[in-house]
Amino acid sequence: MRINAKKSCLRIGPRFNATCTSFITSDGHDRPWVCEMRYLGIYFVAGRNMTCSVSYAKRSFYRSSNAIFGKVDRHAFGL
Repeated sequence: MRINAKKSCLRIGPRFNATCTSFITSDGHDRPWVCEMRYLGIYFVAGRNMTCSVSYAKRSFYRSSNAIFGKVDRHAFGL
């Protein structure tokens, strides 16, 4: 089985902030440890408990709503 070397590693648990060296795969690629990782569109954050970051979802929501409100007349909504 091939390992995707572009992926990174995330620690969750009581030792999430312990310093770790990155490990190298058998074909010589470096796998770094990160504080935040995206999986299936959900951003997971390193910490004692498994948590998800909502900042990317909020940013995407406000970006799309601002694009919609930028195209329509604000007086139609009473703003």
